[in-house]
Amino acid sequence: MTREQKTVAIGAASGVLTMVLAVAGIYRIWPDTAALTDIASRLAFTLKANAFAAIPLLVGIITVGNNRFLSEAIDPTLHKEDAATEINGRVLDNTLQQYVLFLAGTLALSVTLTAEQTKVIAAAAIVFFVMRFAFWVGYRIHPLYRAFGMSSSIYLNVGILGTALWKTLWG
Repeated sequence: MTREQKTVAIGAASGVLTMVLAVAGIYRIWPDTAALTDIASRLAFTLKANAFAAIPLLVGIITVGNNRFLSEAIDPTLHKEDAATEINGRVLDNTLQQYVLFLAGTLALSVTLTAEQTKVIAAAAIVFFVMRFAFWVGYRIHPLYRAFGMSSSIYLNVGILGTALWKTLWG
């Protein structure tokens, strides 16, 4: 394994471990959601959580727009982006991709959860929010350091989508 691969592997493994521990910890301390007894209330709760999870996407759009407005990259067809604008754009693209998966997964999961289990949606939204910014910061420090936030986000989505599919097929 190369030095770069080791850096990414350590970042990815620590990101997944942090994500799992954070979701479990937030789930344990989140206020009771037992009142969310019907599907409509769980969907409403999930949509609110997803609005919060969309904030990194909004911040990314604003950042890239401002980067372009204030630089020679104002016309994106000229390819005059500096490294920071290019990274911000890549982060924005990946955050959109991850958010679409997160949105679909949490909405699907929310209709299969019990009222008490619904607090996992809040925990996941908080972790998604934090890890998207961790991805961005890591990427800006060095592209190899994006692995922590990337792995935590994608494996969070894998867990959400996998659980939703499992609960849908096998209850």
